[in-house]
Amino acid sequence: MMKRRSLIQSAGAAVAALGAPRLFAQEWPTGPVRIVVGFPPGGGTDALARVVAVKLSAMWKQSVIVENKAGVAGVLAAEYVAQQPSDGSTLLMAHINSHALAPSLQPKLRYDPQRDFVPIVMVGVTPNLLIAGPAQKALTVKDLVALCRANPGTVTFGSAGQGSAQHLALEMFKLQAGVDALHVPYKGSGPALADLMGNQIQYCFETMTSATPHVKSGKVAAVAQTRTKRAKGHPGVLTMQEQGFDGFEATTWYGLVGPGKLAPGIADKINHDVNTVLAMPDVQERMDNYGAEDGGGSRDKMKEFIATEIAKWGKVVRDGKVKVES
Repeated sequence: MMKRRSLIQSAGAAVAALGAPRLFAQEWPTGPVRIVVGFPPGGGTDALARVVAVKLSAMWKQSVIVENKAGVAGVLAAEYVAQQPSDGSTLLMAHINSHALAPSLQPKLRYDPQRDFVPIVMVGVTPNLLIAGPAQKALTVKDLVALCRANPGTVTFGSAGQGSAQHLALEMFKLQAGVDALHVPYKGSGPALADLMGNQIQYCFETMTSATPHVKSGKVAAVAQTRTKRAKGHPGVLTMQEQGFDGFEATTWYGLVGPGKLAPGIADKINHDVNTVLAMPDVQERMDNYGAEDGGGSRDKMKEFIATEIAKWGKVVRDGKVKVES
């Protein structure tokens, strides 16, 4: 059955490839294609973008470059891409920060995530991992809550930036646990993880994508994961829900989008090709290791998901009275 399915898929891909030059001769970019990432190298967004870029480079026989433009928890990169030509040469690895949290947290946002971008394809949804630095003794949620209660406002939690998904996961934890803690924002997951491993900070809610290599190597300890079901890549790590936080769900997600006037034909081609990439066994294995699930699907799936997330996190920001410094 698998062989037959592979043959059918191969035949379909061959037909699509034969049709591609005629469809895209006029509009497909001839130079390098850039996937802009709003965080430094070493974080989850960067890691997933590079997995996809390598495969698309081979598929398109064209250079696909990951370009890091860090700042304001991914917002600077989104502002930049919104202003680029809509010719397919510049794409954004959109993120929960830039496309679901920022509209509620940043009233002076210089783009509208729904109006100024064309959704292309979901790449993955990941839990966060609550992780502890090597010097920490509180390695269950119960013990961490006790530590925060004994030391109000002084236990340090790093994040990828003010208003990031990691920051919002911390705010959700503080609300549900009824504790205070010290938020230490960084310009991305990479630098936050470096300081966690160096014991400059104590804990992080961090994307499973960027935290996993350090958990596997034993440099940090996993305390909990933040979807209500356990991820395939971390079957032994208890969820927040299993440790007494009923319904606690704080994810990070990633998806490709283009500038707002991107032609439907180009968006459809990229959607088709990224779906092909995500179905490759070696890519599936990488995604499972990173805890990235639910990737792929139609452009409409991505569009509807973004709308749902904007509404959900808008409510969390209002209910939690979460503010970020501008």
